[in-house]
Amino acid sequence: MPTPMHQHFKTLGLLALGLLAIPAAWSQTITVDAGKASNSIRPTQALGASVDRLPYGISDQVLAPETVKQVLAAGWQAMTYRQNTELHVEAWHWNPSGAWSDPAGRGYFVGAATPGAEPVQHSYGYPLPRRGVTRDDGTDLIGYSRLTDGDLNSFWKSNPYLSQHFTGEPDALHPQWVVLDLASKQPLTAIRIAWGQPHATRYTVQYWTGDDPIHKPTQGSWQMFPLGDVGAGAGGTDTRRLSREPIAAQWVRVLMSESSNRCEASASHDVRDCLGYAIREISLGTLQEKDGRITQFHDLVRHTPDQDQTATYCSSVDPWHEPSDLDEKAGEQVGFDKFFRSGITRGLPTMISIAMLYNTPEDAVNELRFLEARGYPISYVEMGEEADGHYTPPEDYAALYLQFAKALHQFDPQLKLGGPVFTGQNQDIEVWPDARGDASWTRRFINYLREHGRLDELAFFSFEHYPVDPGKLLWSHLYDEPQWVGHILQVWRDDGVPANVPLFITESNLSSQMSEAYMDIWSGLWLADYAGAFLSAGGDALYFFHALPEAMTRGAHNSMGTFNFFSADANNRIQQPLAQFFASQLVNLEWMQPGDGLHRIYTATSDIQDEAGHQLVSAYPAFRPDGSWSLLIVNKDQENAQSVRIDFQAAAANQHFSGKVSVSTFGRAQYQWHPTADGGHADPDGPIVHSTVNARSDTQFVLPAASITVLRGQLQ
Repeated sequence: MPTPMHQHFKTLGLLALGLLAIPAAWSQTITVDAGKASNSIRPTQALGASVDRLPYGISDQVLAPETVKQVLAAGWQAMTYRQNTELHVEAWHWNPSGAWSDPAGRGYFVGAATPGAEPVQHSYGYPLPRRGVTRDDGTDLIGYSRLTDGDLNSFWKSNPYLSQHFTGEPDALHPQWVVLDLASKQPLTAIRIAWGQPHATRYTVQYWTGDDPIHKPTQGSWQMFPLGDVGAGAGGTDTRRLSREPIAAQWVRVLMSESSNRCEASASHDVRDCLGYAIREISLGTLQEKDGRITQFHDLVRHTPDQDQTATYCSSVDPWHEPSDLDEKAGEQVGFDKFFRSGITRGLPTMISIAMLYNTPEDAVNELRFLEARGYPISYVEMGEEADGHYTPPEDYAALYLQFAKALHQFDPQLKLGGPVFTGQNQDIEVWPDARGDASWTRRFINYLREHGRLDELAFFSFEHYPVDPGKLLWSHLYDEPQWVGHILQVWRDDGVPANVPLFITESNLSSQMSEAYMDIWSGLWLADYAGAFLSAGGDALYFFHALPEAMTRGAHNSMGTFNFFSADANNRIQQPLAQFFASQLVNLEWMQPGDGLHRIYTATSDIQDEAGHQLVSAYPAFRPDGSWSLLIVNKDQENAQSVRIDFQAAAANQHFSGKVSVSTFGRAQYQWHPTADGGHADPDGPIVHSTVNARSDTQFVLPAASITVLRGQLQ
């Protein structure tokens, strides 16, 4: 006869399996709105993963057949090939073979469209020498701005494809700008600009009235210095008084609206060399004058070729570069042939990316020519990389988008193009208001396409989802995720994205920096809840970031983590599956029916809350092609199991699970992460627990604490 202690452990085990019958007084209810589907999806199109840029030299390891086999066991379907070089303000040579615009072997590079005898195994980025940003999402890793590097032989230059020659619109409609951050408010009366070629003939110098125009663009305004309007700029080194009395300012902007469109004749006679604006060096400070003549300029800018320079930002960058700019150590974009032949795509059509912010339309067309010549199946083409992370104005992104779209569709009218690949925001992305007072990036982008009669060029709208700031992950964020992802979908629709344009999250995980939280059960619960909430709210496809394993590295707060769902050793060999691997299997192989069958997604509510009103249990119903109903249920209560009844409400009558119901559960009882200073390990480490329940109308299902459960069966 079991002792009371034996009975206690038996009870805990049954709770973990979700098999224990609970008195009705304990029961709570999940109510499924089975009358009308909120969405319909096909797993091969809607549930994918990504392959991104890899550390130098590891692609052979992580694309080895055995590794690929283990990665595919997570169940994610279609792949998206992430184009990461633009994040670092680099030109991308997707094909190492190609042609330079300048006979001297430099300039604008166009990859070869015709596949060669040797497969493309590796491709790399070339940090742009004419960059004007000190710090954005990637430049701090590979360089610094040329605007304050102290070298008059280097210069920033704007993107020539934003000039009237290419846009067909007056340059004033696409003004280019540079911004300086002096770190604190300083008294200013003067500016010195060492212009390159071409120079601005019309520009204004302005100061910001608020705190931070880059990150808080609606909390202040740009005000022109009293003498800051320049209508006949002559180039050269121009020292100019901005005001008679000092004005305290931290942020200063030079806004350029008319170009000289002239430069010294280059060997290539390339018109792009002479379009836009170029600045060699820029200074801010005060003047001393005597008898109306400037006698001294007191410079407040720190000029140095490193990240400690006075920080600058810019509207765009010229994609001109040369072979010596290559930086292989920054990481590799897996060569297209290696990628497609590795088996990681399952043979399904793949979303691929083109470089656009720092590229030419000719190169983008050749990339698609190459892929089609190889016979690789392409689903969608994503245009550019994280325009908001580079502070690209929406009208500028749209102007580039239409140029590239025209070229690509002239080659292949059937290509499905989209963007803008936002960095991962929970709210509408705001920019400096336009003349109409509109500060919404998305609305202005959509309006630009619509006003140019080209909205049909947008076949999908894509963005990333990293909902939590690095190092600030809290358990309570699990309660917030369904609202976050549902809200941002509604934001894009409210901004004007047409109802017939699908919404894709093409890169997603907890946060933009890995940490120990990625290894915890927390991450698995988040992933399941995010996937269910996104599809339930009407999202069309999501892609997990990212599929290939890498050794754990230090992330937020110096803690160890990885973006992948496996831990790996220093040679990137898989060691053990992590929480998000098991969550992936529950979503892809248990909740969904693998394959291309149509799934109808419904909504559900639960009455399970804590005293603060947090929704402790989320449920996401799906009607599968095999005729069964499937519920993905996440119990976000760390400490307590929850007992629930499942009611299906439809117009005709209420129904319930009847007969054999499969139960698949994974939670804290199956997985515990044990961190160490240099990594950690999971123990226990799965597996998912599978069982069967004979259900009736009064059956109560137990959801273990901190767990994901999938229930699947027939209704009566």
